[in-house]
Amino acid sequence: MEKINGLVLKDLLESGAHNLSNKRKAVDAMNVFPVPDGDTGTNMSLTILNGISEVEKSGSESLPTVAKIFSRGLLMGARGNSGVILSQIFRGFAQYAKDKEELSVKDFSEALMNGSKMAYKAVMRPTEGTILTVVRESSEYGEIYLNDHPEASLEEYVNYITDEANASLQRTPELLDVLKEAHCVDSGAMGFVTILEGFKAYLEGYPVTENIEIESEDAEVSDKASGYRVEYVVNFNDNGKQTFKEERVRKQLEQLGNEIQLSVKEDKFTLSIHSMTPGEVLMLGQKYGKFGKVQVEDIQSELATSLMEEEDTAEAKQYGIIAVAAGDGLKKLFTDYRVDYVVSGGQTMNPSTEDFVKAISKVNAKVIYILPNNSNIIMAAKQAAEVTEDKQIIVIETKSVPQGLTACISFNPEDEVDANTEAMQEAITLVKTGSVTYAVKDTTVEGKEIHSGDYMGIFEKEIIATNTDKLAVTKELLKQMVNEDAEVVTVINGSEATDAESEEIRKFIEENFDVDIDVEDGKQPVYSFIIGVE
Repeated sequence: MEKINGLVLKDLLESGAHNLSNKRKAVDAMNVFPVPDGDTGTNMSLTILNGISEVEKSGSESLPTVAKIFSRGLLMGARGNSGVILSQIFRGFAQYAKDKEELSVKDFSEALMNGSKMAYKAVMRPTEGTILTVVRESSEYGEIYLNDHPEASLEEYVNYITDEANASLQRTPELLDVLKEAHCVDSGAMGFVTILEGFKAYLEGYPVTENIEIESEDAEVSDKASGYRVEYVVNFNDNGKQTFKEERVRKQLEQLGNEIQLSVKEDKFTLSIHSMTPGEVLMLGQKYGKFGKVQVEDIQSELATSLMEEEDTAEAKQYGIIAVAAGDGLKKLFTDYRVDYVVSGGQTMNPSTEDFVKAISKVNAKVIYILPNNSNIIMAAKQAAEVTEDKQIIVIETKSVPQGLTACISFNPEDEVDANTEAMQEAITLVKTGSVTYAVKDTTVEGKEIHSGDYMGIFEKEIIATNTDKLAVTKELLKQMVNEDAEVVTVINGSEATDAESEEIRKFIEENFDVDIDVEDGKQPVYSFIIGVE
Protein backbone atom coordinates (compact mmCIF):
# COMPACT_ATOMS: atom_id res chain seq x y z
CA MET A 1 0.00 0.00 0.00
CA GLU A 2 1.40 3.38 -1.01
CA LYS A 3 -1.38 5.78 -0.01
CA ILE A 4 -3.75 6.02 2.95
CA ASN A 5 -7.20 7.54 2.62
CA GLY A 6 -9.66 8.31 5.39
CA LEU A 7 -11.31 4.88 5.35
CA VAL A 8 -7.96 3.09 5.62
CA LEU A 9 -6.88 5.38 8.45
CA LYS A 10 -10.12 4.68 10.30
CA ASP A 11 -9.69 0.91 9.95
CA LEU A 12 -6.02 1.14 10.91
CA LEU A 13 -6.84 3.08 14.08
CA GLU A 14 -9.64 0.67 14.98
CA SER A 15 -7.32 -2.32 14.74
CA GLY A 16 -4.73 -0.59 16.94
CA ALA A 17 -7.36 0.46 19.48
CA HIS A 18 -8.93 -2.99 19.68
CA ASN A 19 -5.55 -4.65 20.10
CA LEU A 20 -4.81 -2.41 23.08
CA SER A 21 -8.30 -2.93 24.51
CA ASN A 22 -7.95 -6.71 24.28
CA LYS A 23 -4.52 -6.65 25.95
CA ARG A 24 -5.09 -3.92 28.50
CA LYS A 25 -4.78 -6.31 31.47
CA ALA A 26 -1.31 -7.39 30.34
CA VAL A 27 -0.31 -3.71 30.12
CA ASP A 28 -1.83 -3.03 33.57
CA ALA A 29 0.14 -5.94 35.00
CA MET A 30 3.40 -4.30 33.88
CA ASN A 31 2.97 -1.47 36.40
CA VAL A 32 5.92 -1.32 38.77
CA PHE A 33 3.92 -0.51 41.91
CA PRO A 34 1.86 -3.58 42.91
CA VAL A 35 -1.14 -1.50 44.03
CA PRO A 36 -4.68 -2.63 43.13
CA ASP A 37 -5.55 0.05 40.60
CA GLY A 38 -6.80 0.03 37.01
CA ASP A 39 -3.89 1.98 35.65
CA THR A 40 -1.93 2.36 32.43
CA GLY A 41 -3.49 -0.24 30.15
CA THR A 42 -7.00 0.62 31.26
CA ASN A 43 -6.40 4.37 30.96
CA MET A 44 -4.87 4.12 27.48
CA SER A 45 -7.56 1.71 26.32
CA LEU A 46 -10.45 3.89 27.49
CA THR A 47 -8.73 6.92 25.96
CA ILE A 48 -8.26 5.45 22.49
CA LEU A 49 -11.67 3.74 22.45
CA ASN A 50 -13.27 7.12 23.05
CA GLY A 51 -11.51 8.38 19.93
CA ILE A 52 -12.78 5.42 17.89
CA SER A 53 -16.30 5.94 19.19
CA GLU A 54 -16.28 9.57 18.07
CA VAL A 55 -15.02 8.62 14.60
CA GLU A 56 -17.73 5.99 14.24
CA LYS A 57 -20.42 8.45 15.30
CA SER A 58 -19.23 10.98 12.74
CA GLY A 59 -19.55 8.58 9.80
CA SER A 60 -16.84 10.57 8.00
CA GLU A 61 -14.36 9.00 5.57
CA SER A 62 -12.37 12.19 4.95
CA LEU A 63 -8.82 11.67 6.17
CA PRO A 64 -8.29 15.07 7.82
CA THR A 65 -11.74 14.85 9.42
CA VAL A 66 -11.14 11.32 10.71
CA ALA A 67 -7.75 12.38 12.12
CA LYS A 68 -9.22 15.51 13.73
CA ILE A 69 -12.25 13.77 15.27
CA PHE A 70 -10.10 10.89 16.50
CA SER A 71 -7.67 13.36 18.08
CA ARG A 72 -10.51 15.29 19.72
CA GLY A 73 -12.00 12.06 21.04
CA LEU A 74 -8.67 11.11 22.62
CA LEU A 75 -8.26 14.61 24.02
CA MET A 76 -11.63 14.55 25.78
CA GLY A 77 -11.42 10.88 26.78
CA ALA A 78 -7.84 11.07 28.07
CA ARG A 79 -7.39 9.38 31.46
CA GLY A 80 -4.20 9.34 33.46
CA ASN A 81 -0.82 10.62 32.34
CA SER A 82 -0.46 7.78 29.82
CA GLY A 83 -3.84 8.64 28.25
CA VAL A 84 -2.98 12.33 28.03
CA ILE A 85 0.39 11.58 26.38
CA LEU A 86 -1.34 9.24 23.92
CA SER A 87 -3.85 11.97 23.08
CA GLN A 88 -0.97 14.38 22.40
CA ILE A 89 0.72 11.89 20.04
CA PHE A 90 -2.39 11.72 17.88
CA ARG A 91 -2.99 15.44 18.26
CA GLY A 92 0.37 15.96 16.57
CA PHE A 93 -0.53 13.34 13.96
CA ALA A 94 -3.82 15.12 13.18
CA GLN A 95 -2.09 18.50 13.05
CA TYR A 96 0.23 17.24 10.31
CA ALA A 97 -2.64 15.57 8.39
CA LYS A 98 -5.11 18.47 8.58
CA ASP A 99 -4.80 19.50 4.89
CA LYS A 100 -4.21 16.08 3.32
CA GLU A 101 -6.91 13.88 1.83
CA GLU A 102 -4.32 11.13 1.42
CA LEU A 103 -1.10 10.28 3.22
CA SER A 104 1.93 8.80 1.52
CA VAL A 105 4.20 6.52 3.52
CA LYS A 106 6.52 9.49 4.00
CA ASP A 107 3.57 11.61 5.17
CA PHE A 108 2.55 8.92 7.66
CA SER A 109 6.09 8.88 9.02
CA GLU A 110 6.18 12.69 9.31
CA ALA A 111 2.82 12.67 11.09
CA LEU A 112 4.14 10.23 13.70
CA MET A 113 7.28 12.35 14.12
CA ASN A 114 5.07 15.38 14.73
CA GLY A 115 3.09 13.36 17.28
CA SER A 116 6.28 12.51 19.12
CA LYS A 117 7.31 16.16 19.28
CA MET A 118 3.85 17.21 20.48
CA ALA A 119 3.92 14.60 23.26
CA TYR A 120 7.32 15.77 24.51
CA LYS A 121 6.07 19.37 24.64
CA ALA A 122 3.07 18.34 26.71
CA VAL A 123 5.22 16.93 29.52
CA MET A 124 6.93 19.45 31.79
CA ARG A 125 9.79 17.10 32.72
CA PRO A 126 10.02 14.31 30.12
CA THR A 127 11.45 11.07 31.46
CA GLU A 128 13.39 8.75 29.19
CA GLY A 129 12.58 5.06 29.39
CA THR A 130 8.87 5.74 29.00
CA ILE A 131 6.32 5.90 26.18
CA LEU A 132 7.97 9.15 25.07
CA THR A 133 11.26 7.38 24.35
CA VAL A 134 9.62 4.55 22.42
CA VAL A 135 7.52 6.90 20.27
CA ARG A 136 10.54 9.09 19.52
CA GLU A 137 12.99 6.29 18.77
CA SER A 138 10.60 4.29 16.60
CA SER A 139 9.58 7.35 14.57
CA GLU A 140 13.20 8.49 14.20
CA TYR A 141 14.31 5.05 13.04
CA GLY A 142 11.32 5.06 10.67
CA GLU A 143 12.60 8.30 9.09
CA ILE A 144 16.05 6.77 8.61
CA TYR A 145 14.51 3.64 7.10
CA LEU A 146 12.52 5.65 4.56
CA ASN A 147 15.58 7.69 3.61
CA ASP A 148 17.33 4.40 2.79
CA HIS A 149 14.21 2.80 1.28
CA PRO A 150 12.21 5.61 -0.38
CA GLU A 151 10.01 3.12 -2.27
CA ALA A 152 8.97 1.20 0.85
CA SER A 153 5.30 0.31 1.17
CA LEU A 154 3.20 1.20 4.22
CA GLU A 155 3.26 -2.48 5.23
CA GLU A 156 7.07 -2.53 5.16
CA TYR A 157 7.33 0.77 7.05
CA VAL A 158 4.87 -0.19 9.82
CA ASN A 159 6.51 -3.60 10.16
CA TYR A 160 9.89 -1.88 10.59
CA ILE A 161 8.79 0.72 13.16
CA THR A 162 6.89 -1.93 15.14
CA ASP A 163 10.10 -3.95 15.41
CA GLU A 164 12.04 -0.82 16.41
CA ALA A 165 9.38 0.14 18.96
CA ASN A 166 9.60 -3.34 20.48
CA ALA A 167 13.39 -3.06 20.64
CA SER A 168 13.08 0.35 22.28
CA LEU A 169 10.55 -1.09 24.73
CA GLN A 170 12.99 -3.81 25.75
CA ARG A 171 15.61 -1.12 26.43
CA THR A 172 13.42 0.84 28.85
CA PRO A 173 14.72 -1.05 31.93
CA GLU A 174 18.23 0.14 31.04
CA LEU A 175 17.02 3.73 31.28
CA LEU A 176 14.96 3.42 34.47
CA ASP A 177 16.41 1.51 37.43
CA VAL A 178 12.97 0.97 38.97
CA LEU A 179 11.92 -1.02 35.88
CA LYS A 180 15.10 -3.08 35.94
CA GLU A 181 14.68 -4.01 39.60
CA ALA A 182 11.04 -5.01 39.12
CA HIS A 183 11.83 -6.95 35.92
CA CYS A 184 9.34 -4.83 34.01
CA VAL A 185 9.28 -2.79 30.84
CA ASP A 186 7.48 0.55 30.84
CA SER A 187 3.73 -0.02 30.78
CA GLY A 188 2.86 3.12 28.78
CA ALA A 189 5.48 2.23 26.19
CA MET A 190 4.05 -1.28 26.05
CA GLY A 191 0.63 0.20 25.38
CA PHE A 192 1.95 2.19 22.42
CA VAL A 193 3.72 -0.87 20.99
CA THR A 194 0.44 -2.79 21.31
CA ILE A 195 -1.28 -0.14 19.18
CA LEU A 196 1.43 -0.42 16.50
CA GLU A 197 1.04 -4.20 16.52
CA GLY A 198 -2.67 -3.64 15.84
CA PHE A 199 -1.71 -1.44 12.87
CA LYS A 200 0.59 -4.19 11.60
CA ALA A 201 -2.12 -6.86 11.93
CA TYR A 202 -4.52 -4.76 9.86
CA LEU A 203 -1.97 -4.25 7.08
CA GLU A 204 -1.24 -7.97 7.05
CA GLY A 205 -4.92 -8.62 6.39
CA TYR A 206 -5.88 -9.65 9.93
CA PRO A 207 -7.48 -6.58 11.52
CA VAL A 208 -7.98 -6.92 15.27
CA THR A 209 -11.58 -6.88 16.42
CA GLU A 210 -12.61 -6.14 19.98
CA ASN A 211 -12.94 -9.13 22.27
CA ILE A 212 -16.53 -9.09 23.55
CA GLU A 213 -15.51 -10.46 26.95
CA ILE A 214 -12.95 -7.70 27.36
CA GLU A 215 -15.48 -5.15 26.16
CA SER A 216 -17.83 -6.23 28.92
CA GLU A 217 -15.07 -5.87 31.51
CA ASP A 218 -14.22 -2.43 30.21
CA ALA A 219 -17.82 -1.39 30.68
CA GLU A 220 -17.42 -2.23 34.37
CA VAL A 221 -14.16 -0.36 34.63
CA SER A 222 -15.50 2.78 32.97
CA ASP A 223 -18.46 2.82 35.38
CA LYS A 224 -21.09 3.05 32.66
CA ALA A 225 -23.80 2.07 35.10
CA SER A 226 -27.41 1.74 34.10
CA GLY A 227 -30.02 4.02 35.62
CA TYR A 228 -30.16 7.79 35.93
CA ARG A 229 -28.10 10.64 37.25
CA VAL A 230 -30.45 12.96 39.12
CA GLU A 231 -29.29 16.46 40.02
CA TYR A 232 -31.28 19.27 41.53
CA VAL A 233 -31.31 22.33 43.73
CA VAL A 234 -34.14 22.74 46.24
CA ASN A 235 -34.85 26.14 47.79
CA PHE A 236 -36.21 25.44 51.28
CA ASN A 237 -39.72 26.56 52.18
CA ASP A 238 -40.44 27.43 55.83
CA ASN A 239 -41.58 23.93 56.69
CA GLY A 240 -38.63 22.40 54.83
CA LYS A 241 -36.12 24.37 56.89
CA GLN A 242 -37.60 22.97 60.08
CA THR A 243 -38.07 19.34 59.00
CA PHE A 244 -34.91 18.77 56.92
CA LYS A 245 -32.44 16.60 58.83
CA GLU A 246 -29.30 15.90 56.81
CA GLU A 247 -28.42 12.54 58.36
CA ARG A 248 -31.96 11.22 57.90
CA VAL A 249 -32.12 12.43 54.29
CA ARG A 250 -28.76 10.79 53.57
CA LYS A 251 -30.04 7.46 54.85
CA GLN A 252 -33.14 7.80 52.67
CA LEU A 253 -30.98 8.60 49.65
CA GLU A 254 -28.77 5.56 50.31
CA GLN A 255 -31.89 3.44 49.84
CA LEU A 256 -32.55 5.08 46.48
CA GLY A 257 -29.10 5.04 44.86
CA ASN A 258 -25.36 5.65 45.11
CA GLU A 259 -22.70 8.20 44.10
CA ILE A 260 -24.47 10.61 46.44
CA GLN A 261 -23.29 14.23 46.62
CA LEU A 262 -25.39 16.29 49.05
CA SER A 263 -24.55 19.88 49.92
CA VAL A 264 -26.72 21.67 52.47
CA LYS A 265 -26.76 25.43 52.99
CA GLU A 266 -28.97 27.71 55.05
CA ASP A 267 -31.57 28.38 52.35
CA LYS A 268 -31.20 25.44 49.97
CA PHE A 269 -29.66 22.05 49.33
CA THR A 270 -28.01 20.58 46.22
CA LEU A 271 -28.10 16.89 45.31
CA SER A 272 -26.47 14.61 42.74
CA ILE A 273 -27.27 10.87 42.86
CA HIS A 274 -27.26 7.79 40.60
CA SER A 275 -30.60 6.01 40.93
CA MET A 276 -32.83 3.50 39.14
CA THR A 277 -35.90 5.35 40.49
CA PRO A 278 -35.51 9.05 39.64
CA GLY A 279 -39.18 9.75 40.41
CA GLU A 280 -38.70 8.81 44.06
CA VAL A 281 -35.60 11.00 44.28
CA LEU A 282 -37.59 13.94 42.90
CA MET A 283 -40.47 13.33 45.31
CA LEU A 284 -38.05 13.31 48.24
CA GLY A 285 -36.66 16.71 47.26
CA GLN A 286 -40.06 18.23 46.64
CA LYS A 287 -41.06 17.63 50.28
CA TYR A 288 -38.69 20.37 51.41
CA GLY A 289 -39.32 23.24 49.03
CA LYS A 290 -39.29 24.44 45.44
CA PHE A 291 -36.95 23.19 42.75
CA GLY A 292 -34.49 25.79 41.45
CA LYS A 293 -33.01 23.48 38.82
CA VAL A 294 -33.51 19.81 37.99
CA GLN A 295 -31.73 17.55 35.55
CA VAL A 296 -32.16 13.83 34.94
CA GLU A 297 -29.68 12.02 32.67
CA ASP A 298 -29.82 8.49 31.31
CA ILE A 299 -26.37 7.29 32.41
CA GLN A 300 -26.16 4.36 30.02
CA SER A 301 -26.98 6.25 26.85
CA GLU A 302 -25.60 9.55 28.15
CA LEU A 303 -28.59 11.29 26.60
CA ALA A 304 -29.60 14.16 28.85
CA THR A 305 -33.27 14.89 29.44
CA SER A 306 -34.03 18.06 31.29
CA LEU A 307 -37.06 17.91 33.59
CA MET A 308 -38.74 20.88 35.27
CA GLU A 309 -35.61 22.87 34.46
CA GLU A 310 -35.64 26.57 35.12
CA GLU A 311 -33.06 28.81 33.54
CA ASP A 312 -30.29 29.57 35.98
CA THR A 313 -30.18 33.34 35.88
CA ALA A 314 -28.03 33.69 38.97
CA GLU A 315 -24.96 35.83 38.49
CA ALA A 316 -21.73 33.83 38.48
CA LYS A 317 -19.95 33.91 41.82
CA GLN A 318 -16.27 34.78 42.00
CA TYR A 319 -14.89 31.39 43.03
CA GLY A 320 -15.69 27.72 42.61
CA ILE A 321 -13.79 24.58 43.58
CA ILE A 322 -13.79 21.15 41.94
CA ALA A 323 -12.14 18.20 43.68
CA VAL A 324 -11.56 14.55 42.81
CA ALA A 325 -12.46 11.90 45.38
CA ALA A 326 -13.72 8.33 45.71
CA GLY A 327 -15.96 7.27 48.56
CA ASP A 328 -19.11 8.89 49.92
CA GLY A 329 -17.36 10.01 53.08
CA LEU A 330 -14.60 11.81 51.22
CA LYS A 331 -17.11 13.43 48.89
CA LYS A 332 -19.07 14.78 51.83
CA LEU A 333 -15.88 15.97 53.51
CA PHE A 334 -14.82 17.95 50.45
CA THR A 335 -18.33 19.37 50.10
CA ASP A 336 -18.19 20.50 53.72
CA TYR A 337 -14.89 22.23 52.87
CA ARG A 338 -16.52 24.55 50.29
CA VAL A 339 -16.06 22.28 47.25
CA ASP A 340 -18.81 22.92 44.69
CA TYR A 341 -18.48 19.72 42.67
CA VAL A 342 -16.76 16.42 43.40
CA VAL A 343 -15.62 14.37 40.41
CA SER A 344 -15.77 10.65 41.17
CA GLY A 345 -12.37 9.05 40.86
CA GLY A 346 -8.95 8.60 42.33
CA GLN A 347 -6.24 5.98 42.15
CA THR A 348 -8.60 3.22 41.06
CA MET A 349 -10.31 5.24 38.34
CA ASN A 350 -8.75 8.31 36.80
CA PRO A 351 -11.33 10.84 35.50
CA SER A 352 -11.08 11.90 31.88
CA THR A 353 -10.58 15.37 30.47
CA GLU A 354 -14.27 15.36 29.56
CA ASP A 355 -15.25 14.54 33.14
CA PHE A 356 -13.52 17.74 34.22
CA VAL A 357 -15.05 19.76 31.37
CA LYS A 358 -18.52 18.61 32.45
CA ALA A 359 -17.77 19.47 36.06
CA ILE A 360 -16.58 22.93 35.03
CA SER A 361 -19.84 23.50 33.16
CA LYS A 362 -21.81 22.76 36.33
CA VAL A 363 -19.99 25.30 38.51
CA ASN A 364 -21.33 28.83 38.04
CA ALA A 365 -18.17 30.76 38.92
CA LYS A 366 -15.70 33.05 37.18
CA VAL A 367 -12.60 31.44 38.70
CA ILE A 368 -12.56 27.70 39.33
CA TYR A 369 -9.87 25.82 41.21
CA ILE A 370 -9.39 22.14 40.38
CA LEU A 371 -7.87 19.81 42.98
CA PRO A 372 -6.89 16.54 41.21
CA ASN A 373 -5.67 14.90 44.45
CA ASN A 374 -3.60 12.36 42.53
CA SER A 375 -0.43 12.80 40.47
CA ASN A 376 -1.87 10.67 37.67
CA ILE A 377 -4.87 13.00 37.26
CA ILE A 378 -3.10 16.36 37.07
CA MET A 379 -2.44 16.25 33.30
CA ALA A 380 -6.11 15.53 32.47
CA ALA A 381 -7.18 18.41 34.72
CA LYS A 382 -4.74 20.75 32.99
CA GLN A 383 -5.95 19.58 29.59
CA ALA A 384 -9.52 20.45 30.62
CA ALA A 385 -8.32 23.89 31.72
CA GLU A 386 -6.76 24.45 28.31
CA VAL A 387 -9.97 23.70 26.39
CA THR A 388 -12.14 25.90 28.65
CA GLU A 389 -12.50 29.43 27.28
CA ASP A 390 -15.22 31.18 29.26
CA LYS A 391 -13.85 30.70 32.79
CA GLN A 392 -10.49 31.03 34.49
CA ILE A 393 -9.41 27.54 35.50
CA ILE A 394 -6.52 27.08 37.94
CA VAL A 395 -5.21 23.60 38.65
CA ILE A 396 -3.63 23.29 42.08
CA GLU A 397 -1.35 20.27 41.68
CA THR A 398 -2.56 18.33 44.70
CA LYS A 399 -1.21 14.79 44.61
CA SER A 400 -3.21 13.32 47.48
CA VAL A 401 -6.47 13.70 49.36
CA PRO A 402 -4.78 15.26 52.43
CA GLN A 403 -3.19 17.88 50.18
CA GLY A 404 -6.58 18.58 48.62
CA LEU A 405 -8.24 19.05 52.00
CA THR A 406 -5.45 21.37 53.13
CA ALA A 407 -5.81 23.41 49.94
CA CYS A 408 -9.52 23.82 50.70
CA ILE A 409 -8.80 25.00 54.24
CA SER A 410 -6.27 27.54 52.90
CA PHE A 411 -8.76 29.01 50.43
CA ASN A 412 -10.29 32.35 51.42
CA PRO A 413 -13.26 33.53 49.34
CA GLU A 414 -12.50 37.13 50.33
CA ASP A 415 -8.93 37.10 48.94
CA GLU A 416 -7.73 37.99 45.45
CA VAL A 417 -7.00 35.21 42.95
CA ASP A 418 -3.22 35.48 43.15
CA ALA A 419 -3.26 35.45 46.95
CA ASN A 420 -5.51 32.39 47.06
CA THR A 421 -3.46 30.53 44.50
CA GLU A 422 -0.23 31.25 46.36
CA ALA A 423 -1.73 30.28 49.72
CA MET A 424 -3.10 26.99 48.43
CA GLN A 425 0.11 26.08 46.62
CA GLU A 426 2.20 26.85 49.68
CA ALA A 427 -0.12 24.94 52.02
CA ILE A 428 0.11 21.67 50.09
CA THR A 429 3.92 21.68 50.37
CA LEU A 430 3.54 21.36 54.15
CA VAL A 431 1.51 18.13 53.95
CA LYS A 432 3.01 14.64 54.12
CA THR A 433 0.85 11.81 52.81
CA GLY A 434 0.81 8.12 53.62
CA SER A 435 -1.51 5.29 52.68
CA VAL A 436 -2.11 1.64 53.49
CA THR A 437 -3.22 -0.80 50.81
CA TYR A 438 -2.47 -4.37 49.69
CA ALA A 439 -0.19 -5.82 47.02
CA VAL A 440 -1.67 -7.50 43.96
CA LYS A 441 1.48 -9.32 42.82
CA ASP A 442 4.90 -10.55 43.93
CA THR A 443 7.64 -8.06 43.06
CA THR A 444 10.71 -6.23 44.30
CA VAL A 445 10.67 -2.46 44.74
CA GLU A 446 13.72 -0.54 46.00
CA GLY A 447 15.22 -3.68 47.49
CA LYS A 448 12.03 -4.74 49.28
CA GLU A 449 10.49 -8.09 48.46
CA ILE A 450 6.73 -7.78 48.31
CA HIS A 451 4.31 -10.69 48.18
CA SER A 452 0.81 -10.69 46.78
CA GLY A 453 -1.70 -10.02 49.55
CA ASP A 454 0.78 -8.22 51.81
CA TYR A 455 -0.28 -4.88 53.24
CA MET A 456 1.95 -1.99 52.24
CA GLY A 457 2.60 1.29 54.00
CA ILE A 458 3.36 3.91 51.33
CA PHE A 459 4.94 7.24 52.32
CA GLU A 460 4.46 9.60 49.37
CA LYS A 461 5.67 7.24 46.59
CA GLU A 462 7.96 5.03 48.68
CA ILE A 463 6.90 1.66 50.07
CA ILE A 464 8.39 1.75 53.57
CA ALA A 465 6.63 -1.14 55.31
CA THR A 466 5.14 -4.48 54.30
CA ASN A 467 3.45 -7.07 56.48
CA THR A 468 0.53 -9.46 56.53
CA ASP A 469 -0.77 -7.44 59.51
CA LYS A 470 -2.59 -4.29 58.38
CA LEU A 471 -2.32 -2.47 61.71
CA ALA A 472 1.38 -3.28 62.12
CA VAL A 473 2.01 -1.70 58.73
CA THR A 474 -0.09 1.35 59.63
CA LYS A 475 1.78 1.88 62.90
CA GLU A 476 5.17 1.58 61.20
CA LEU A 477 4.05 4.07 58.57
CA LEU A 478 3.04 6.54 61.29
CA LYS A 479 6.43 6.16 62.99
CA GLN A 480 8.13 7.12 59.74
CA MET A 481 5.80 10.03 59.01
CA VAL A 482 5.33 11.77 62.35
CA ASN A 483 8.29 13.72 63.72
CA GLU A 484 8.71 16.38 66.39
CA ASP A 485 7.62 19.14 63.98
CA ALA A 486 4.25 17.50 63.30
CA GLU A 487 1.21 19.27 64.70
CA VAL A 488 -1.81 17.51 63.17
CA VAL A 489 -2.35 13.93 62.04
CA THR A 490 -5.42 13.19 59.93
CA VAL A 491 -6.49 9.57 59.51
CA ILE A 492 -9.07 8.84 56.80
CA ASN A 493 -10.68 5.42 57.16
CA GLY A 494 -11.37 3.40 54.03
CA SER A 495 -14.41 1.25 53.34
CA GLU A 496 -12.58 -1.87 54.58
CA ALA A 497 -11.36 -0.38 57.86
CA THR A 498 -13.39 -1.44 60.89
CA ASP A 499 -14.32 0.79 63.82
CA ALA A 500 -12.08 -1.32 66.06
CA GLU A 501 -9.09 -0.88 63.73
CA SER A 502 -9.69 2.85 63.50
CA GLU A 503 -9.87 3.17 67.27
CA GLU A 504 -6.64 1.18 67.74
CA ILE A 505 -4.82 3.49 65.33
CA ARG A 506 -6.24 6.58 67.05
CA LYS A 507 -5.03 5.31 70.44
CA PHE A 508 -1.59 4.50 69.00
CA ILE A 509 -1.22 8.08 67.77
CA GLU A 510 -2.48 9.50 71.05
CA GLU A 511 -0.05 7.42 73.12
CA ASN A 512 3.02 7.97 70.95
CA PHE A 513 2.83 11.48 69.50
CA ASP A 514 2.08 14.94 70.81
CA VAL A 515 -0.26 15.99 68.00
CA ASP A 516 -3.86 16.89 67.36
CA ILE A 517 -5.76 13.95 65.86
CA ASP A 518 -8.51 14.15 63.27
CA VAL A 519 -10.20 10.88 62.26
CA GLU A 520 -12.55 10.94 59.27
CA ASP A 521 -14.65 8.20 57.69
CA GLY A 522 -13.75 8.51 54.01
CA LYS A 523 -15.21 5.15 52.88
CA GLN A 524 -12.67 5.18 50.03
CA PRO A 525 -12.01 1.93 48.15
CA VAL A 526 -8.61 0.19 47.94
CA TYR A 527 -6.88 2.20 50.69
CA SER A 528 -7.62 1.02 54.25
CA PHE A 529 -6.16 4.25 55.62
CA ILE A 530 -5.05 7.54 54.10
CA ILE A 531 -2.89 9.56 56.48
CA GLY A 532 -2.01 13.24 56.34
CA VAL A 533 0.63 14.83 58.57
CA GLU A 534 1.09 18.60 58.92
